[in-house]
Amino acid sequence: METVKVKKTAFNAIHHLLGAKMVDFAGYEMPVQYKGINHEHETVRNNVGVFDVSHMGEILIQGKEALSLIQKISSNDASKLFPGKVQYSCMPNDTGGIIDDLLVYMISKDDYLLVINASNIKKDLNWIHGQNSFDAKVSNISDSMSLLAVQGPKAQQVLQKLTDVSLKDLAYYMFTIGELAHIPNALISATGYTGAGGFEIYVENRYAAHLWEAIFEVGKEEGIEPIGLGARDTLRLEMGYCLYGNDIDDFTSPLEAGLGWITKFNKDFVHSGFLKIQKEKGISKKLVGFEMIDKGIPRHGYEIWNENHEILGTVTSGTMSPTLKTAIGMGYISVENSAVGNEIFINIRNKSAKAIIVALPFINVK
Repeated sequence: METVKVKKTAFNAIHHLLGAKMVDFAGYEMPVQYKGINHEHETVRNNVGVFDVSHMGEILIQGKEALSLIQKISSNDASKLFPGKVQYSCMPNDTGGIIDDLLVYMISKDDYLLVINASNIKKDLNWIHGQNSFDAKVSNISDSMSLLAVQGPKAQQVLQKLTDVSLKDLAYYMFTIGELAHIPNALISATGYTGAGGFEIYVENRYAAHLWEAIFEVGKEEGIEPIGLGARDTLRLEMGYCLYGNDIDDFTSPLEAGLGWITKFNKDFVHSGFLKIQKEKGISKKLVGFEMIDKGIPRHGYEIWNENHEILGTVTSGTMSPTLKTAIGMGYISVENSAVGNEIFINIRNKSAKAIIVALPFINVK
């Protein structure tokens, strides 16, 4: 049996040097925490932190029919993009589920960058190639790129010291390509997965160590810290952001996941007819957020019950919220039981723990 080699990002040696707790995540050795998840979570919410997210996949789609291919494989309407604009979207499969969620960057008229989840790189590529009946070139550049997410209310203050690009003028879900920390052609994107504001920076691997050192040198005054994937998960969950493999997957539709806003029926995409019928007929289950009333932390896969211990659905994500100081979760539940304010019960080790359905996001950030 062939041994699968765990991949390492260009920042791997730095993580070890800093004493990070490392774990295998999506085939990569990644830092889950440095000083502790709660501390790192609060650092990003209140200050500024840096995530190595170089495990994410990057795919270039280029050519005169690049847009046509993207329109076919993605649920959102990429014709609304313009150079410098980013769009959140998903790739539906041929049974109404989700192959992956992704970001689409329009670099120029015939030049697009897709950013996908690490665990889905091979699957996504095979799917895109299989749909490519267009004059479009598909290139996987994942292994040559490094990506840092600098997140938090002081992220702009830190990064502005390293570039002449006016970051305050870079609106949410916009990007630019320019010089940062003397690195040419850095892609600076006003995006993130924390709800705390900030930027994501894409550079070639050869600039990775320099980028890290430059950011941490200028960020000393603001108390910048490295942040692991543990806090990334608690931060995104407080915002009600979906995590692929937990809250969305090949068997959940974007409409069930509350992603109707990125599912546009003014164009044809893979299996759009099925989703259009689903929208017209109505969904039978939907993704909801809930807060625990009783003690206990909901975990992926736990059953959601009614008061009679009848199964209503399943928990997809759960954690103890560092901001709210209470346990929170998301899960799919039958539509008739999904109203905000409804009491539900989570099966935690065969014990019924009361919770209440709440509106997402769990917290409101400025």
